[in-house]
Amino acid sequence: MTASVTSPDGTVIGFETLGDGPPMVLVHGTGADHTRWAAVQDRLARRYRLHVVDRRGRGLSRAEAPAYDIRREGEDIAAVAEAAGGDVYLVAHSYGALCALEAVRLTKAVRRLVAYEPPRPEPGGSVVGPDARNRMRAAEDPEKILEIFLQEALRLPPADVEAMRGTPVWRARVAAAPTIPRELDVVEGVVFDEWLGEIAIPVRLFAGTESPAYLRLAAHAVAERIPGADVVPMRGQAHQAMDFDPDQFTEAVFAFGPLTGGSGWRSPRPGAEPRLTQ
Repeated sequence: MTASVTSPDGTVIGFETLGDGPPMVLVHGTGADHTRWAAVQDRLARRYRLHVVDRRGRGLSRAEAPAYDIRREGEDIAAVAEAAGGDVYLVAHSYGALCALEAVRLTKAVRRLVAYEPPRPEPGGSVVGPDARNRMRAAEDPEKILEIFLQEALRLPPADVEAMRGTPVWRARVAAAPTIPRELDVVEGVVFDEWLGEIAIPVRLFAGTESPAYLRLAAHAVAERIPGADVVPMRGQAHQAMDFDPDQFTEAVFAFGPLTGGSGWRSPRPGAEPRLTQ
């Protein structure tokens, strides 16, 4: 079933709903849409009522207001969480995790967050150099934009990119490719500073043991700034564990989730007290 909410700037944000149980909102990353969760959504839907978002500029959320800003993406996710009824378990990947961190500043509807490798450059470095970003902007073929992103931002070897072409979500990734340059521009300027210390809900970071160093470092940098947050490794995986090891990913999500519906939440780690927004 599809549904939608209207964000404060008038952008209509569409999402699919499935499953039954406590509410969970899934937020995809760059160069993707809601179909990026295809490998795990049925597993997650056995325990949760899923709200699988298309972020603005793609899929069910194509008609967007002008003047892009990641803060508007935070408003989008907050609006979906509120439409889901509150007490939401938010699971977000990559750039979507940056959007999710923005969202938890805006709403009390989110009660728990998993953020899988929210990106930022290593200090003094860049995720993708200006030459690659210029080539993306100049590319007339969206597939070329996507290829540059996968190879130069995610550091995927050409063989892995070729393997992805045969997956059902490749077409959706190509359709979302025009949004990649603007999101990379945001990532290059990301700073994880004091405001993260104001987050007062349980937060867990996922980090692939085989991910590019800048992504692993970024996950730990976020965890260090949020009280009580920790990092769980996706062992043997890089930035896409949900695709290549859905069992490990799903079990890690379940392990951090609610024991029951409503407010019956697990502690962030053994012996810790849960911290819930009042």
